[in-house]
Amino acid sequence: MSEPSTQPTETPNLEEPKFGFNDYAERLNGRAAMVGFLLILVIEYLTGQGLLSWLGLQ
Repeated sequence: MSEPSTQPTETPNLEEPKFGFNDYAERLNGRAAMVGFLLILVIEYLTGQGLLSWLGLQ
């Protein structure tokens, strides 16, 4: 004998998507900036040149 399927009795309260400046976007931008800064330091250390020299701008 199979059990009858049960349907949810309550609709979940889902938040509307957020756009613009919000906590999640600011956190994500801050983490991306930290990763970018770390990569610049690694490039300068490994090449022995500054970022502008490495890009050919100086």
